[in-house]
Amino acid sequence: MRVEQEYKKTGYFWLPESEEDKIPGVLTISDGGRIELEIVGHFNEAIQASTDNTEISRIIGHVEGDGLVTLNDCFYTVKNIAFGGISKSKILVQQVLSGAAWEKDEAVTFNTLSFSVDCLDEWVGLSGIKVDRDWNNKTATISYSAPENISLMLNNGLKLKICFAYTLPGAPKVTEAKITQRAYFRLESDRLIDLSEFTTLVFKITNLMCFATNEIVTIKNLVATSREIQFEPITGKQSPVPISIYYQSIPFAEKTPKKNWHEMLFNFKTIADVAEEVFNKWLDAYEDLSPALNLYFSTQAGAQKYLDGKFLALAQGLETYHRRTSTETLMKPETFDSLVEEIIKGCPENHVEWLKGRLAHGNEINLGKRLKKIIEPFKQHLGSSSDRSKFLRKIVDTRNYLTHYSEDLKDKTAKGREMWAICQKMEVIFNLHFLKVIGFNEDKIDSVVENSHLLKRKLQEI
Repeated sequence: MRVEQEYKKTGYFWLPESEEDKIPGVLTISDGGRIELEIVGHFNEAIQASTDNTEISRIIGHVEGDGLVTLNDCFYTVKNIAFGGISKSKILVQQVLSGAAWEKDEAVTFNTLSFSVDCLDEWVGLSGIKVDRDWNNKTATISYSAPENISLMLNNGLKLKICFAYTLPGAPKVTEAKITQRAYFRLESDRLIDLSEFTTLVFKITNLMCFATNEIVTIKNLVATSREIQFEPITGKQSPVPISIYYQSIPFAEKTPKKNWHEMLFNFKTIADVAEEVFNKWLDAYEDLSPALNLYFSTQAGAQKYLDGKFLALAQGLETYHRRTSTETLMKPETFDSLVEEIIKGCPENHVEWLKGRLAHGNEINLGKRLKKIIEPFKQHLGSSSDRSKFLRKIVDTRNYLTHYSEDLKDKTAKGREMWAICQKMEVIFNLHFLKVIGFNEDKIDSVVENSHLLKRKLQEI
């Protein structure tokens, strides 16, 4: 989670069941979403409780500027006990809900959740700002008409909107007139749903944005509302209380990326006529492909610090992807079962269990064949038949060596820059399949490859 300005606020904090026992403290939320609460003393003055209990499910607070806050899933990182003096304790917090307080075991549910991600304005590419200049008469006219919200119905019954927030210049403005616009996503539900359901969707949509923009983008500005939490402003009409949400989300990039639309794999305009289908196909893909998707995105986010680890994650991801999308076997299941039965008949009784274990996966195709099947739809982008064979053989030998350390494969493995180049091509294979998953046809995929300098550069590495 991106926190563009450090959140550091003083206040009083207490346990939901002990509101009378308030403790002063400082709540800090750093960029990335790391949350720490520093308090004077601790929440249970009994020495036995102080030494034994380190976890606290929920803490309530009242902080400057924001009012009520709810801190969920907390545990002590420093728990000091003072005998007659003043001591401070530190608590790591997994989640902050700013704007309201929940009871100890009360479920956190909402009807809406709004959020943004890095580079979203550039990806959406829609602006209501229009500037007309007349250089001869030294005049300029700036007008603004907010773009219409884009509404997409998701298969899970929720609605996903792409909305536009804006600010207009106030009065009087003598030397400056400023109009700003910001795109953001808004998830809406007719029923109250658990916050975790919303954040799971946010994670998946953020990964789609990472894929589309060719960049690790981070979520920011999470605000939720519930029809059960209302306030009455001066208008006299009740309105939902906006609840700001903070937590340590993934993916996260320390440096805020800057990306122009032509540097992206595709932008919103590319999918505008089928956007609902694209988002649904991507979200539905997580039902079957989440292990492969997570392995791919872990390599993009830098989870593997060494090249060997990145290579193995990509190779495993491609193998997992094929396992999840194909039921192909070496022979028909009934033929294989009959063969196994015949083999076991001739096995000494004391080795039968061992043999069954060895044969359990004997009908599966090997990694080389899986990779060949994976690249088949896109082989025209991966060189000649000879080039593709060498490329696949190198992946298999390198994977087997790094996994099993067979000495006979040592001289056949990729190392250094060659391994890096192979990783680049494996990433492209993932990209092409992800495009297929979200509904891009062959012509549209060819167009993406032709217009993406990044993909072409990766394909030319070897």
